[in-house]
Amino acid sequence: MENTSATNPTIDTLIQLVATYDESVSGEQIRHAYEFAKAAHADQKRATGEPYIIHPLATAFYLAEMHLPAPIIIAGLLHDVPEDTEKTLDDVKAEFGEDVGNMVAGITKLGKIKYRGIERYLENLRKMFLSMAADVRVVFIKFADRLHNLETLDAIPPKKQYRIALESLEIFAPIANRLGMGEMKGRLEDAAFRYIYPKEYEWVNNISKSGRQGKQGYLERVIRLTKETLVDAGIPNVAVQGRAKHLYSLYKKLLKNDRNIARIYDLIAIRIIVNDVADCYAALGIIHSRWRPLKGRIKDYIAQPKPNNYRSLHTTVFSEDGEIVEFQIRTHEMHAVNEYGIAAHWSYDEQGKIAIKALSKNQRPPEWVHELASVQHELSAVDRKKYLRSLEEMKIDIFKDRIFVFTPKGDVIDLPEDSTVVDFAYAIHTDIGNQCTAAKVNEDNAPLSRVLKNGDMVDIMIDKSRKGPNPDWLKFVKTRYAKTKIKQYAKSKISGWITGILPGSK
Repeated sequence: MENTSATNPTIDTLIQLVATYDESVSGEQIRHAYEFAKAAHADQKRATGEPYIIHPLATAFYLAEMHLPAPIIIAGLLHDVPEDTEKTLDDVKAEFGEDVGNMVAGITKLGKIKYRGIERYLENLRKMFLSMAADVRVVFIKFADRLHNLETLDAIPPKKQYRIALESLEIFAPIANRLGMGEMKGRLEDAAFRYIYPKEYEWVNNISKSGRQGKQGYLERVIRLTKETLVDAGIPNVAVQGRAKHLYSLYKKLLKNDRNIARIYDLIAIRIIVNDVADCYAALGIIHSRWRPLKGRIKDYIAQPKPNNYRSLHTTVFSEDGEIVEFQIRTHEMHAVNEYGIAAHWSYDEQGKIAIKALSKNQRPPEWVHELASVQHELSAVDRKKYLRSLEEMKIDIFKDRIFVFTPKGDVIDLPEDSTVVDFAYAIHTDIGNQCTAAKVNEDNAPLSRVLKNGDMVDIMIDKSRKGPNPDWLKFVKTRYAKTKIKQYAKSKISGWITGILPGSK
């Protein structure tokens, strides 16, 4: 997501940006929406003292940076009009059509929060899931809206700063991650990071700066040598670029590595973008023939994509002068999907030129979004405490970092981080979970409570005569599905026992 003029966008720079990826769009449509919003917000100021129109304009600009179609850009410009001005949703629909009006309506619903504390947090979560299932485009607008709000938090009181930043870090960024929107996730996290953990932010920011200091010349030299090497080897249309790690992502990695920056090999990574998958693997071989790879640092996310559909080859090598450098190799299409996730709807012609596809309002978000939405409808009718508890458990399934675990046949099971052997068994099938008795992890015997790691291969042994799960498993299972099935069995067992001892029972 390039920051073309995001700090001080104008309607002209917005129209110019849209024209770079979609020449068919009439700039006048976008300008009309801007003028309509500007007139509606005419008497309003932001907390910064700036005219209110700065905010919807910045929101629209962030959407254009993701190369989204014009109707979404227009809805971004209008997203606060019905809620904050005298203009109604009917006025918006009459002026800009039903589709734009429905997106604006979706944002308006998403913005009305009734609760405080944990209830507010979980109610917002519920609304996000339902909005995504109804029209995922609404969530793109909400992300862009939230990003600009985060970047202008200095003007509001500290308590409100913290609340908005925390919600962004714990709700918005993880949803962006699950939707595959890596760049939006990184920007939301970094913008929130400085308000949630200000001391840690300064520490990591200084480490990042010092780690990059004096290395710009070296990085440019390696980028130049990489491109020359690949071109000389016959790789066509290759692009090579540097990428600095997002600060919050660096912070989490430092915590996992005893705060030792020397263990972070991707502080600055080099991205190689090529035409097709064959060129990705060819480029990997060429890089390894020039520079020696580090053992155990080659990752193939093309053959085995991440759960959010991230695809790339990663390798870490001893580059020029023995310096350690990480390379990320992907196609142009993979790069778009890795950056923008579900927002990236691209097609490529034979020359590798980009042609944008319209994002249909009926475009289905990932299946997990629909599953969550159906659970939300079910939960809304149950006891409030149970509802809140269920949503809290659901956060673990959806917002934890994800891991890949393999069956002996090579099937990939996607689980939340810290999942156990029993969670894995239930993820395969309810009966496998209910009847599991033992397991092997990477061909070694392992307890059912074993916490799994990314890339583990798990073989579950079952006993078909076993009637159901052990209620003690509730002490260590992590996923909501496993907990639900174990509890269901425990309840049915108690119910059967009561029926059996009641007078007159058979």
